[in-house]
Order: sequence, then C-alpha cells, then structure tokens
Amino acid sequence: MHQPRTISDKFLLFIKGLAMGAANKVPGVSGGIVAFVVGFYEEFIYSLQKFNVKAIKLIIGGRFRSFYRYVNGPFLSLLILGMLFSYFSVSQLLDYFLERKELYVWSAFFGMIIGSIYFISKDYEHWNRRTVPAGVLGLLIGISISFLSPARENDNLWFIFFCGIISVSGMTLPGLSGSFILILLGNYVLLLVDSVNALYDTLIEVFQGDFSFISNSDRLNTLRILAVFTAGSAAGLVTLSHLLGYVLKHYKHLTTAVIIGFITGSLGVVWPWKRTIFLTGPDGQPLLDSNGDKIISNYERYLPDTGNPENLWALVFIGVGIGILVLLEWYGKNRKRNA
Repeated sequence: MHQPRTISDKFLLFIKGLAMGAANKVPGVSGGIVAFVVGFYEEFIYSLQKFNVKAIKLIIGGRFRSFYRYVNGPFLSLLILGMLFSYFSVSQLLDYFLERKELYVWSAFFGMIIGSIYFISKDYEHWNRRTVPAGVLGLLIGISISFLSPARENDNLWFIFFCGIISVSGMTLPGLSGSFILILLGNYVLLLVDSVNALYDTLIEVFQGDFSFISNSDRLNTLRILAVFTAGSAAGLVTLSHLLGYVLKHYKHLTTAVIIGFITGSLGVVWPWKRTIFLTGPDGQPLLDSNGDKIISNYERYLPDTGNPENLWALVFIGVGIGILVLLEWYGKNRKRNA
C-alpha cells in the first residue's frame, strides 16, 4: 500500500509530470531520466504493471473505484495530467527557447545528463566481469543511435501505431529519447508537432462552439493519426513496463549497468555544439511542415571555439544543468531524512 500523499506531495508530483512531459518532447532528452533521478521511476513502472488481467476484470465488473486504487490511480493521474499539461505549456516554452537560444538549452540538458550519470553511478558498487561488458554494450548502443540517419515521414497507420510503442521508450528507459527515435523514424514533426497542434486547435474551436473541423478532412486525418499514435503509446507503456519490471526484478545490477552505459552514450545526441540539418527537396530547398516550419533531419556536431564568449555562457549553462541534478539529489536526501 502507498502512503497517503499530502497536498504538497501532489503538487510536486504534478510538477514532476511537467518535467517528464517536457523532457519527452525534446529530441535527445529522456523523460525516463527525470523519473529515475527524481525518484519515482520504480513506482512508475510498478503502477504501469498493474494494467493486467485483474485490472481488465475490475473494469468489466464495473468496479471502477477498485480499478483506480489497484493501478495506483492517484499517482498516475497527477503524473499524466502534468505530462499532458506540459505538451501545451512547458513544451511550447522550450520550443521558443530552442528557436532563439538553442545552444544554451542544449548545454543545460547536457549538464543535466552529466549530473544524472553521476547520480545513478555514484552508489553503484556492482561492477564485475558481467556488468562491465553490459555497461560497454549500453555505451556502444547509445553512441550508435546518435549517428543514425533519419527516415522520411510515413503516415501509414500501422507504422504510426509502431511509432507510438517506440516513442514511450523514453518514458520507461532512462537515456533513450523517444522523440529522437521519432526523428530517426521520420515522424517527429507529424506526431509531436502537427498532431499536437491539430488537437490544440480542435479543443479551442470546440470550447468556442465551432465544430467546423468535422468537415476538414486534413484535420480529421491528423486527429486519427494522433489517436492511433496514442493507442500505440498506451500499448507500449504497458508492455514495456511488464518487460522492464521482470528485468529489474531478476537482473537489476545488469540492467543498471546497461542504463549507465546507455545514458553516457546518449551524451552525443545532446552535444550542445551542433548545427541543425533540415530535410531538403529535389531543388535543394528545405522542406516545410504544415505550419511552414523547416523539417529537422539530423544534427552536425562540431567542437566549440574557445574564443567565442557565447561558448563560455554555454559552459555556464552546463554547470546550471549539473546544479539542477545536485539540488534534486539534495531534495531527495532531505525528504528521506524527514520522512
């Protein structure tokens, strides 16, 4: 049984959901890292595991209150509410700063991942002949992903469902960025920009009493794509959580070693000094999405010029990112001490 949460606990859980949702949307950053570092990763996986045969029987039997308690509903509701709110607020703010101060944003994320590597590995005392190769394997996989070339956009509904399953990997696997995987699959703009914007516009219109979107075939198709993507995400969350629950239970030290290696390898994805490469058409001109924005293809990394003052500020923001993780660790220790 979980201890009852105070009002401040519930508010903090909502804020954690905001942070996790924002991290999930940014290419190269994993919401799972937020869950792992802030300290609710195991409860998150445990709660998702509760979506099983017993949960289905409770729903079929009309025992909705029992179902809500069984799946740790108070925890998941606040967390998911925070993530959903994030997509229409915090993530929009991140998009704004990524467009205007991209170097500083990536620097802060880079520092946060460095901090998370320290946070996860500092108390890990199980390096041996089995866990070292596992950590190296995770490192190599993380590095390899950062050098993959993206595919083109594909709106086939079966592929969209598959994208949904893959995208939630960032929520369940610390270090694996679901949004970056969507870039590699070619559907980041379609699923995390166009579809979210279509839903936002539709909700605004409905609240205003405008139902003209019903006759807009493009809007309806985008909403259908979003629905299939959401279904795939839900299926991925449940299946991956059961798999991870089993792995963490039976191979916890090996799994942690892989996660440490994988997060370290993922530093290449969020390397601050990079140029954005956009998809181009046959004429060499950048391709645009439905909002008129250039479609990201990949990133070209380079070493910083030490004589550029902007790069000194980038180092400061790396320090800020590390500092955020230090504060989170301090908060976690004090919370346990006062519990």
